[in-house]
Amino acid sequence: MHEHPIVGREEWLAARKALLVKEKEATRLRDKINAERLALPWVRLEKHYEFDTPQGRKTLAELFGGRSQLVVYHFMLGPGWKAGCPGCSFLADHLDGALPHLEHHDVTLLAVSRAPLAEIEAYRRRMGWRFPWVSSFGDDFNFDFHVSFTAADLAGETVDYNFTAIDRANAHDELPGLSAFYRDEAGTVFHTYSSYARGPEELIGTLMILDRAPKGRNEADGMDWVRRHDEYEAEPAAAARRTAS
Repeated sequence: MHEHPIVGREEWLAARKALLVKEKEATRLRDKINAERLALPWVRLEKHYEFDTPQGRKTLAELFGGRSQLVVYHFMLGPGWKAGCPGCSFLADHLDGALPHLEHHDVTLLAVSRAPLAEIEAYRRRMGWRFPWVSSFGDDFNFDFHVSFTAADLAGETVDYNFTAIDRANAHDELPGLSAFYRDEAGTVFHTYSSYARGPEELIGTLMILDRAPKGRNEADGMDWVRRHDEYEAEPAAAARRTAS
């Protein structure tokens, strides 16, 4: 059990109110960061990208599905992988419920992986997900957005990821991220935002709930407890089991 002082209600309330001041500061800071994110300049995409989808080949502009905004989760599933990244799979478990809300608010959400479409579809069936998921196999999209890396990239001392040079020991041929795009009425596509590493963490509602649970995330190393949802033991974990007397 974590060591916590046990106090009366009034002392707890005083400590809780002190924390509330900081929580409100964090909320106001988040609002400010959100406003600055919306104010970022945009980049017109001149390069042509194509993807394999269950409905056939589509350009990046066609992935918008008639909406003006597109949010792409760069899912770590490389060619020949037997399963997707556990962390990406954990995040993906939270996407399906958001789809109707986003789609009715002019936003298309989908995942992109470099694995061939047949491999993506096989893993999607295993996981039971509904969100759109397309393949950039044979296209430069993943490489241009710095979530996939060639053997030559990984042979250097550093790799360009998360807008910085990271040590190659911390790199992989596939890494996670999230990118956003806008399509105007003329069909021109603009890159508006990208986020990597822990940047998309707020999409993982489970972590947000755990942050408010008594033991928090209760992990020795980042998400070391996470499994693909069909890999957990059949019986939910419990700190202790009591038998009837």
